[in-house]
Amino acid sequence: MQKLRLTSCFLLLSFILFSQEGQLKALVGGTLIDGYGSDPIKNSVILIEGERIKAVGTVETLAVPENAEVISTEGMSVLPGLWDMHVHTMINGHADYGYWDKTYPPLLKDVIMPASAHQLLLAGVTSARDLGAPLEESIAVRDAINSGEIPGATLYVSGPFIQHEPYPGTEDFRWGVKGAEDGRKKIRKLASAGVDVIKLIDHDQMTMEELSAVVDEAHKNNLKVVAHGHRPEEIRRGLDVGVDCFEHTGLSSAPRYPDDVIKLIEERTAQMNKGPLFWCPTVEGLYNYEYLRDNQEILDNDLWHLGLPDTVITDIKNSFKHPDRLPYFQLTPSRRPTLQTKVQQLLDAGVVLLIGTDSGIPMKFHSQSTWNELDVWVNEFGIDPMYAIRSATYWPALWMGVAEDVGTVTPGKYADIIAVKGDVLRYIDLLQDVDLVVKHGKRYK
Repeated sequence: MQKLRLTSCFLLLSFILFSQEGQLKALVGGTLIDGYGSDPIKNSVILIEGERIKAVGTVETLAVPENAEVISTEGMSVLPGLWDMHVHTMINGHADYGYWDKTYPPLLKDVIMPASAHQLLLAGVTSARDLGAPLEESIAVRDAINSGEIPGATLYVSGPFIQHEPYPGTEDFRWGVKGAEDGRKKIRKLASAGVDVIKLIDHDQMTMEELSAVVDEAHKNNLKVVAHGHRPEEIRRGLDVGVDCFEHTGLSSAPRYPDDVIKLIEERTAQMNKGPLFWCPTVEGLYNYEYLRDNQEILDNDLWHLGLPDTVITDIKNSFKHPDRLPYFQLTPSRRPTLQTKVQQLLDAGVVLLIGTDSGIPMKFHSQSTWNELDVWVNEFGIDPMYAIRSATYWPALWMGVAEDVGTVTPGKYADIIAVKGDVLRYIDLLQDVDLVVKHGKRYK
């Protein structure tokens, strides 16, 4: 009899847990921008069962089951969770890299990187490409998020930068390459550890044999290669060896990309068999610096404090007491006027732009950077809002090879969905205050 009761209790508990896990949610009433770029769906209904989207329709075409938890999205824009394709979770706005790299490695895995990922999530960024951090910590934090141990954006990690030679004191997260076989060996080590992507910088300082070996070995291991485009020769060589995505607008204060570089880009984008050429311009940090320097109230926003100890928060604040004196930004006033021209050159050459921010650099926080990048694209550069949203949803998922699961609001995909009051196609900066964040069917905000 006792055994029967225990069995009955176990079955009842299992049923309750299963029911909670499979609980239906219904997002009802909002205007859905599904990520594909077509006209928004008014009065939308999105049914979520467990982690995934069960059905998408409108209040006229899709009935809401009686047992569903109804979440009103009336008056809201509803869209896929955002992606940020260039973040650095190992840093969080501190203005002295040398000091940070010496002081905070012991806190990276358990404090700094989890805090960064959580801040991204609450800002509506449900997925992010984390480019450059120690290998063990990168894998551990990514996996802890994926297993549900800690909250955060889904991370796609590169682990250490691959470059000609690491800067002094950065050897834990910057790996130098000494010859072609050494390059292959390091890529195989990263691949066996389980990274999602390879991050390549300063590759114009490598030999072509080393560079070709690194990219070839990455592709043999089904890993795409992200490379800096700071200098013309980085772009030329990157195109020559088949780099999959370039980062930054680069070229310092030069007014535009050289004609030969643009011609090479146009030749690459014309090769339909290779698919699109992708580029993360990461303009926000540079474009907004002067405004931030002269209007510092936004630095007092406490959203970037989430998950950080008071001592770390104070340390970060003290590092930018005088934003006008930071060496990192001294050339920025000369660079800022060139950014729109370079972005337009890339668009005219046929590249597909991706939203990426360099989030974590001095005074640039994971809670703010992504919406700022979208705002600059749309309100300063005149890029179409729908293009910008697709660059933060559809295209990143396709680039990462996970478009079957995320990137659009589509039945069968994970329920990574955000909502914000108002019309984001008219006022993109509404994304600075996301009202609803759902990731894998779980509501976080």
